[in-house]
Amino acid sequence: MQYRLRLASTSPRRRALLPLLGFPVESLAVDIDERPRESESPAQTALRLAEAKALASGPPLDNRQAVVGSDTIVVLEDAQLGKPTDAADARRMLAELRGRRHQVITGVALMGADQTHCGSVTTNVRMRAYTDDEIEQYVASGRSQDKAGAYAIQDTDFGPVERIDGCYLNVVGLPLCAVSRGLRALGWPLADEEFVPPCRFCLAGHEALITR
Repeated sequence: MQYRLRLASTSPRRRALLPLLGFPVESLAVDIDERPRESESPAQTALRLAEAKALASGPPLDNRQAVVGSDTIVVLEDAQLGKPTDAADARRMLAELRGRRHQVITGVALMGADQTHCGSVTTNVRMRAYTDDEIEQYVASGRSQDKAGAYAIQDTDFGPVERIDGCYLNVVGLPLCAVSRGLRALGWPLADEEFVPPCRFCLAGHEALITR
């Protein structure tokens, strides 16, 4: 029987990235409460929500199947920025992030038939000093609405990011390095790699997403 992945998300970006691991992928919509808890750190929130998404999709049937859950949080100083609730919220987030450094944390949960592996990746991001008019145009396009922090690093029209230190695909929302490590921990036939950024997945993912 062939190895297969089930993605606990309908995100088109994650759906485009996961097949780069070389396995067939199906995506499944899940509905969970994504609000952070008061006592949690951003990394704890991301890990908890990633695991909740994987669990909500139901367990795989055998060890040649695995469920992938992930959750991405943008952290500006002590504030956690999730997906904007509306245009005004997106406008606020983009204005707060402008010209500043922040962190992007993605929690990843890999659930096999008899065990689960969880991990997180953090990338440091610096935004460029885009203008108010650029914010308005980007928000008006609707492309800010389903993304943590209200932006997409791969959006070449807006190009909000000046530089990153770490994993590119983590900022997109699915660090394939962490997924690969997790699947290997579950016993899947994947090589033990160091994944120094930008790794081969970052480069391939950038090409796959450049027009999305």
